[in-house]
Amino acid sequence: MDVEQPLPREVKVIDSASLFRLEERAGDLGLGQRLDPAWVRANAAPGGTHYLWPALWHTLSHRPEVPDHVRWELLITLRTGDRVVSWLDVIPDDFTPLPKVISREEGMQVRRLLDQAPSVGEWLLREGEGSGRL
Repeated sequence: MDVEQPLPREVKVIDSASLFRLEERAGDLGLGQRLDPAWVRANAAPGGTHYLWPALWHTLSHRPEVPDHVRWELLITLRTGDRVVSWLDVIPDDFTPLPKVISREEGMQVRRLLDQAPSVGEWLLREGEGSGRL
C-alpha cells in the first residue's frame, strides 16, 4: 500500500440498496470491518439515507489478492429512526462511483451525527438485544 496515498476527501451518501450491496461485498471479500448483512437488512430503514466518512486506508498484506481499501465510518439510519455508527471496509472500485455529499453544511451535519450516535453494539445493549454477533 502506498502510505502516502491520501484519503478520499469526500463524504459519501448512500441508499439502503447500496448499503446492503456494500456490506455483502465486504463479506464476500472477507474484509474485517462490516456488519452481518442479515442484521443490516432487518434494521436499516428501507428508504433511509446513510453516510460514509473516510477514516483510513487499510491493507491486507497477507492477502495480496484483496485490493487496498478504505475503512469508512458508517452512519446508518434505522427503521426506528435512530442512527447508529459502525465501520465498513470498501474497495475503491465500489466507493468511487458512490454519490458524495455536495454541501459543506451537510458534511458538517454528518460529522456531528457520527460524533453523537451510539455504536451498533451500544444501541443493541440499550434496546435490550445484547451484543450478539454482528
